Amino acid sequence: MFPDPPPERFEHVFPVEAADIDELGHVNNTVYVRWVQDVAVAHWRAAAPPEAQEALVWVVARHEIDYKHPALLGDQILARTWVGPATRLAFERNTEILRVRDQRMLARARTVWVPLAPSTGRPCEVSPEVRERFSVPAAGRAPTR
Repeated sequence: MFPDPPPERFEHVFPVEAADIDELGHVNNTVYVRWVQDVAVAHWRAAAPPEAQEALVWVVARHEIDYKHPALLGDQILARTWVGPATRLAFERNTEILRVRDQRMLARARTVWVPLAPSTGRPCEVSPEVRERFSVPAAGRAPTR
């Protein structure tokens, strides 16, 4: 269901904080969604040219997350993300969430992002440079939309 990460990927470390813990004593599922979004945004800001960052904003059209193991208070989390195939207006991104100390896979996500023009709030096409940097040729299933 989720492809293996290619050599080019972006990583960010997050601490598990008290506010992330739910009544079951582990990180709430909604926090994983936040980490998936936060690492994607960090990758965009680190890798996109400034003119593209001014011309585009991204919104999530779909999240798929498989939860494997819980994260606990005090854990350091490694979020690793890489881009997947894209259609005209839908860009797939994959993310792995691991615990730093033992590299245990805690969750895997596939997210579909849509580029918007900030001036209109409507979906828009991206430049060839952005498409090349933030997608790979389709090899199997295409993202939805």
